[in-house]
Amino acid sequence: MKTKYIDLIEQTYDFPQEEFQLQDNKLQFHGVDLYELVQRYGAPLKFTYLPKISDNIQRAKGWFASAIKKHNYAGKYHYCYCTKSSHFEHVLNEALKNDIHIETSSAFDIDIVQHLKRNGKITDKTFVICNGFKRDQYIQNIAGLINGGHKNCIPIIDNYEEINLLGQSIEGKFKIGIRIASEEEPKFEFYTSRLGIGYKNIVPFYNQSIKTNPQVELKMLHFFINTGIRDTAYYWNELIKCLRVYINLKKVCPTLDSLNIGGGFPIKNSLAFEYDYAYMIDEIINQIGQACEEAGVDVPNIFTEFGSFTVGESGGTIYEILYQKQQNDREKWNMINSSFITTMPDSWAISKRFIMLPINRWNEEYERVLLGGLTCDSDDYYNSEQHMNAIYLPKYKKDKTLYIGFFNTGAYQETIGGFGGLQHCLIPHPKHILINRDEEGNIVTSVFANQQTAGEFMSILGYGTEKDPGTILKSNELPAHSKN
Repeated sequence: MKTKYIDLIEQTYDFPQEEFQLQDNKLQFHGVDLYELVQRYGAPLKFTYLPKISDNIQRAKGWFASAIKKHNYAGKYHYCYCTKSSHFEHVLNEALKNDIHIETSSAFDIDIVQHLKRNGKITDKTFVICNGFKRDQYIQNIAGLINGGHKNCIPIIDNYEEINLLGQSIEGKFKIGIRIASEEEPKFEFYTSRLGIGYKNIVPFYNQSIKTNPQVELKMLHFFINTGIRDTAYYWNELIKCLRVYINLKKVCPTLDSLNIGGGFPIKNSLAFEYDYAYMIDEIINQIGQACEEAGVDVPNIFTEFGSFTVGESGGTIYEILYQKQQNDREKWNMINSSFITTMPDSWAISKRFIMLPINRWNEEYERVLLGGLTCDSDDYYNSEQHMNAIYLPKYKKDKTLYIGFFNTGAYQETIGGFGGLQHCLIPHPKHILINRDEEGNIVTSVFANQQTAGEFMSILGYGTEKDPGTILKSNELPAHSKN
């Protein structure tokens, strides 16, 4: 009878997979020995495997190149990274190795762009697509970038007033895009996105406010679907509506030459994940090409804005199971040595699913469990609502330490969780490790940030920094790392 955890995984999923393998009954992630990593750095632990960022960018570029060649598409393709997914310098440095462009969403994003320019990471040829509702500081920062010679900075107009606000601060001509206010999926609480300008209003808006404005050159139509690029009737219907707007606008605006199909690709959230990226890209290029050919207009250059797809699959979080609580006849709670609310806020806030696997003890019997965090909040848990199904792990044994990993957590979790700031119940942010490979392919690790201390929390809270009493978690909450 097959009762071991490895048996459960092998009979449920196609395993091993490209990024997940076993060696000596311990999990490896892209060839990184996670058990060795946690023995070296401890748990809880966050890590970023930087090569995966470049890998995903190159995959997307390859898919678009193939589709463009297949359909003899005359436009160019530009890959943009959404900085809001992860603003960290190590992420931008890795992404920018791949000849990409940047999408911003707020004023301080432009400060990052200026820093990257000063350090030679980007040039004036790099497209900077500025989304979001723009007021005051954001307007001034965009103007400073354009006035400084960055003519490929394209603010995307979100409301009718932004052209005048930008024009008052920018010297000379500048390029703009217009964002379409797409209709949301039927399950949404509202009908139309709060962002952008309605389908029917875009051509009249161009004729009234842009066509006769000698300072402004309309270059881009921005189409964003909140649920991302998915093979659904809803997505294809919205794309066709967007193409009608592009064609009608192109006929009266010869400078329009780009279509931004914002809205990201999904990332892997279980071992059973399936998504045909190549097919979706091929069909998007085909649909755009056919629509433009039938209308007799030139096809646009294509821009995409991939955030989670760029960085999400590079991240992971490792916890130690501290204790098991038997709360009734059926519910066993495995308590982790951190908090889901603070370290993986999307799992708590929107029941986002992540891949969860044990790091060690794969060759032992398994049991069904629930996972609980350290905070005194009843919502600090991870169960089948967030997971693909019921959670099974190797049986808890007090004398055999069990580590578990959550994977593809690299997008949004640090910024939403408030990296470096206050955390719920003052549970500290874990140590964060960067994993890279040298020119020979050897794994290189470094500490990006240590676990927060009580002194750091005290300083934020206004109690001063005269003495750092150490980490918030006491020794009985963070057991010594076992070699089991």
